[in-house]
Amino acid sequence: MSPQQQPLRPMDPTEEAFLRVLGQVMTGLPRAIDADMIRDGGLRLSEYTPLMLLSEAPQRRMRMNELSDACNLTLSGMTRVVSRLEKQGFVQRVQCTEDLRGWHAVLTDDGLARLQEAWPAHLASVRRHVLDNLADHDLTQLTAGLRRIARTH
Repeated sequence: MSPQQQPLRPMDPTEEAFLRVLGQVMTGLPRAIDADMIRDGGLRLSEYTPLMLLSEAPQRRMRMNELSDACNLTLSGMTRVVSRLEKQGFVQRVQCTEDLRGWHAVLTDDGLARLQEAWPAHLASVRRHVLDNLADHDLTQLTAGLRRIARTH
């Protein structure tokens, strides 16, 4: 019997409470970090994340579709973000030499400097909103559980 054919088991109160608060975290946390980053670092979370990912990528470059997947954005949404970053001189788009159809986003030296400048605001916000609130919990187990959830999509 496939999982879709098994009888549904209602959530118990603990499961229901967890799911509701998880939804609140999923929507509220990015807004809170974004507000902190704008106030303290002058860079939106939606701009910080691709800069961070590009800084970690080989040759500080990623294909646009890979970057959009990693940022959990549509390709058109990622294109808008990269266009803003490109206008500021933080990212450059370069045509892929492998197939000439795709494009790479490449982190510039100015983009790396901007990322380093915004990093303390990001770290402080993440510590305040997430890590400090989980200090007494097993982060290894929480991470493993969240990874299992992430792999299902």
